[in-house]
Amino acid sequence: MRTLALLLGIAALVTHAETQNMPPTVEVEEDVYTFTPAGNGAGPMWCHGSTCLVRIGDDVFASGLETLPDAKPLNNCRWTLYKRGTAGWELQQTDKSGRTREPCPLATLPNGKLMLSTNPTLVPGQRAGPARPEILQFSASDAKAAYQTLMPEWDGTPQFTEHSYRSFAADAESQSLILLQNIGYTHAEWTLRDEARGQWIAHGKLAWPNGTEYDKPQPIRVCYPNVALKGKAAHFCGVSDIVEPYQKWRDAKRKITGREWDYDFRRLFYTWCPDLTADKFEPWVEVASRDKTCGWIMPGDMWVAPNGDVHLIWNEKALDERLRAEFYPNEKQSSALNYALLRAGKVVSKRSLVLAEEGGSKEIPGRGRFHVTPDGRLFVFFYVGGLVSENRLMELLPDGTNTPAVRVPLKHAFMEFFTATVRAGSAPSFLLDVLGQRSGASNTMSNTMSYARVRVK
Repeated sequence: MRTLALLLGIAALVTHAETQNMPPTVEVEEDVYTFTPAGNGAGPMWCHGSTCLVRIGDDVFASGLETLPDAKPLNNCRWTLYKRGTAGWELQQTDKSGRTREPCPLATLPNGKLMLSTNPTLVPGQRAGPARPEILQFSASDAKAAYQTLMPEWDGTPQFTEHSYRSFAADAESQSLILLQNIGYTHAEWTLRDEARGQWIAHGKLAWPNGTEYDKPQPIRVCYPNVALKGKAAHFCGVSDIVEPYQKWRDAKRKITGREWDYDFRRLFYTWCPDLTADKFEPWVEVASRDKTCGWIMPGDMWVAPNGDVHLIWNEKALDERLRAEFYPNEKQSSALNYALLRAGKVVSKRSLVLAEEGGSKEIPGRGRFHVTPDGRLFVFFYVGGLVSENRLMELLPDGTNTPAVRVPLKHAFMEFFTATVRAGSAPSFLLDVLGQRSGASNTMSNTMSYARVRVK
């Protein structure tokens, strides 16, 4: 009997291990819409810190960006809204009058509420100028019906423009929304809505960190952030986005590009506020930096666990190779998909999930997103280029390790993509919904936004 019990136990362990390493199943893979580049500096993936894809029960919604041929940049686009039904993707509505520069992210709240963040220009005949943030509320059960326009409440009368750099996030449990929108190079305005009460309950300003170490001290504008809302608590993680702050590097870049400007994306900052109705944002934490070798960083995703732990992933490139010979000849290039765990505003651990470097692996990691399942498991869905072009999935385990990455058997890999994230109110799911641009000829991105549904379990 003991032998039989031992054999049964071994068999159960083997079965569990096999299940853990079973590849995900691709259930749907199809195109949603094709776009024409607008020539205004933005595109359908420009708001990648938020998402343009949400799942509400059995329905999936996507917002799109349509370039208007009779309009001139910068505000030469309008939003579109799609729903996936039994016959595939169907256009629900388009903006009949508003004109904008950027894509319009989505969020969802209980009772079938579908929320769309817009930023229409107030001067459609001008290249640039003032804009007005709005939130449009649709009914998921009838997305073709008339929508309600919600006007956010702000601290005073901020001077918003077509360059919003906005973030849109939701917490389904507390039925709350947060919208943040940048004002120049000084700060972001934020506003919090309690949808259960139908009220904007708090608003304020998020001042940028100070770059005192630069040749000319200045605020460090933080852009392309991942934002998470948990009740009245907000978490914010973005990348530095300022004109090259070191004169020696700016001069060297000018010789290469012929431009007076070149932007810095190489310092990753995090801050949080425990209660937006009562507290201020905590001091900024610099999670990662490539400031010494003129490298590059871009936020990937954020997940706030039930215990309050903050999980971050981001992409990181070690150096600007154009400047290596002159300024840091002994440094090696590397590209990484990195991960950090933060607790109470402090970095507890930090490591590379995928790393390509000179003399090592030539499989280069790209965009990554978290995916949370109903049983509390945390996965990372990401792109790998270089010698291959494919998407992979790995699980981050509670003990701080991760499973080996497995290939997601898509016909065409997603190079840039959104997911139906819990940060936008979508529920944890065993279905991984993906919207983005897939690889085309020579591993270049197509001008078609495509969708895939992948079963994780």
